[in-house]
Amino acid sequence: MLPTDRYVSETTFHVRYAETDAMRIVHHSSYIVYFEEGRSAYTRDRGQDYANFERNGLFLAVTEVNARYIKPATYGQRLTICTWIENVKSRGIEFAYLIVDADTREKHVEGRTRHVCVDREGRVRHIPDEWRVWAVDHKSQ
Repeated sequence: MLPTDRYVSETTFHVRYAETDAMRIVHHSSYIVYFEEGRSAYTRDRGQDYANFERNGLFLAVTEVNARYIKPATYGQRLTICTWIENVKSRGIEFAYLIVDADTREKHVEGRTRHVCVDREGRVRHIPDEWRVWAVDHKSQ
């Protein structure tokens, strides 16, 4: 179920053949790539492109990934990844995801990723204020 108390980004795409296994079912590892696309779309939607974040010498290192596979998706299917911030602290951020069929909204995968903000040398840094405000300013775009 999608949260109603915060901003949720939605991105729709077709499953590509290279993302599937021999049975034309989306390989479990492809969903982690979909999570990444969801995060990128979320930051673009919020006016803070992740590429600019990196150009400023900061990175969000993945520290944990969780995925719950509910129903297989298949080659050619249109999926929508819904992405939101579940939690943010001074140095860490947690994104949550729901991947659904773009037409029926049937659930395929639920997941979460946790990240820590680091600089080019791998030192832990504070997440910039303009990113942390998203956890407070839930509904605005």
